[in-house]
Amino acid sequence: MLILASASPRRKELLSQIGLSFTVHPARGKEILCPEWEPAQAAEQLAIQKAEEVAPFYPADTVIGADTLVAWNHVILGKPADAADARRMLEMLSGQRHHVYTGVCIIQGTKKKSFVESTQVTFYPYGKETIEWYLKTGEPFDKAGAYGIQGKGTVLVEKINGDYNTVVGLPVARLWRELTAFL
Repeated sequence: MLILASASPRRKELLSQIGLSFTVHPARGKEILCPEWEPAQAAEQLAIQKAEEVAPFYPADTVIGADTLVAWNHVILGKPADAADARRMLEMLSGQRHHVYTGVCIIQGTKKKSFVESTQVTFYPYGKETIEWYLKTGEPFDKAGAYGIQGKGTVLVEKINGDYNTVVGLPVARLWRELTAFL
């Protein structure tokens, strides 16, 4: 049985989309982020933390942990603390290129495999009116980097270079290959 160590509706949707049957058991522990980690390493380590937290409950099953981070100029932009923080992030990203990293960890018993995927995202330049409109949608507040590419935030995106699903929160094409080799 597959266990998803995440409550993310986007990750649940992506796993369902590729026909995988799974149970959800969200990791609830405090995420430990070391300041010396580069963004890719941080995404992978957070995914490992989540999978390792949930795996002991399912020793015979396969646990998948994942974490998505947005980074601009190697600075990690997490979920905004409030509207001012979301506004700051959106102003920073306007007209800029940034990276989205999704780390994934697969654990079954004593076997463990982790990896990270990166996608480059370029935003159109936009003004305060667009930022205020987007803030009023409520969408930025539970998303890394203060935007959701799969929702209304798509209007901000000029182009991506890489896997779209990595930006959404789970690189399912790579996960499929890794699971096939792992199991």
